[in-house]
Amino acid sequence: MTTVDVLVVGAGPAGLTAATYLTRFHRSVLVADGGSPRASWIPLSHNMPGFPAGITGDAILNRMREQALEYGAVIEPGRVEALSSAEGVVRARLADREVQARAVLLATGVVDHHPDLPGVERAVERALVRICPICDGYEATDKTVAVIGHSDMGAREAAFLRTYTDRLTLIHVGPPGALTERAALAELGIDVVETPIETVRIENDRVTAFCWNGQDRAFDLVYSALGTSPNAELARALGARLAQDGRLEVDLHQRTSVPGLWAAGDVVRGLNQIAVATAEAAVAATDIHNALRRADGLTL
Repeated sequence: MTTVDVLVVGAGPAGLTAATYLTRFHRSVLVADGGSPRASWIPLSHNMPGFPAGITGDAILNRMREQALEYGAVIEPGRVEALSSAEGVVRARLADREVQARAVLLATGVVDHHPDLPGVERAVERALVRICPICDGYEATDKTVAVIGHSDMGAREAAFLRTYTDRLTLIHVGPPGALTERAALAELGIDVVETPIETVRIENDRVTAFCWNGQDRAFDLVYSALGTSPNAELARALGARLAQDGRLEVDLHQRTSVPGLWAAGDVVRGLNQIAVATAEAAVAATDIHNALRRADGLTL
C-alpha cells in the first residue's frame, strides 16, 4: 500500500501543473503517467503564452515535468485501472499495487479520432494534418485548407477556419444525412466534397488526396474534425456527473460530483487548450490543498 495526500492521474499539462502546485503546498503527490499525452503530438506551438518563437509539445512537457520533480512530486509510469472511494479515502489500483490518497485529481484528457489515412501519424508530426484550429488556425492564413469531417462538426470547423482563408474544402466522409449545413457552407464559399478518400500522398510539404474518382487535389494543410473521446471511465465508474459529450462536469473549484475527486484539462467540459488546462489545474490544486487543511482543522 502506498499512501499519499494526492494522486494525480495523468502526466499532461494539467496533471504536471497540479503536481507542481501541490508539492509547493508541501503535499505528498504521486502522478500516474499513463503514456504520451495529447500535448506530445504538438510539432511546434506558437499559441503557448510566453514562447513567441514557438515551442514543441515535448519541450512543454519536459519543462513541466522537471518543475514538478524539482519540488518532490513522484511520477511513475502506469495506468490507474480502478478507483474506489469510502470514508474520505480514495483507493486506486496502479500497476501491481494499491495507492491510498486523501484526494484524486483526474487529468486524463481525451483521445483524438484521427482520419483513417495512410501515414497520418507522420503527417501530424509534420504539421500537415492538424487537429486544433484554435491553436494554429493563424498558420493557415491564406493557405489551401481541407477539413475532414463526418457531421456538421466538420462544417462548423470549416466555417471557423474561414476567418483565416477563403480557400477551403470540406471533405465529408460521413453519411449524407449527417451534413445539414450545405447552404451555409455555400454562402461562405466553402467547397464540399462528399466522397471517400481513396489514397493520400505527402510530398513537398503538401498533402495530396486522391479521391473524387481519381481527381487529384493538393492542400497545404488538412484539419481533422472527427471529434474526440474523453478518458472519463474512472470517474464514470464512481458515478461522477458527465456532460452530454461524455466529459466531466465540475464546479468553479474543479470538483466533480464525487467527494474527493477533482478534474482538470481536456477531460473536463470546456475549451481544449493548454492554457486552460494549466489554469484549471491551479484552481483544482489550490482547492484540494484547502480542503485537506479544513479536514485537518487548520483553517479559520
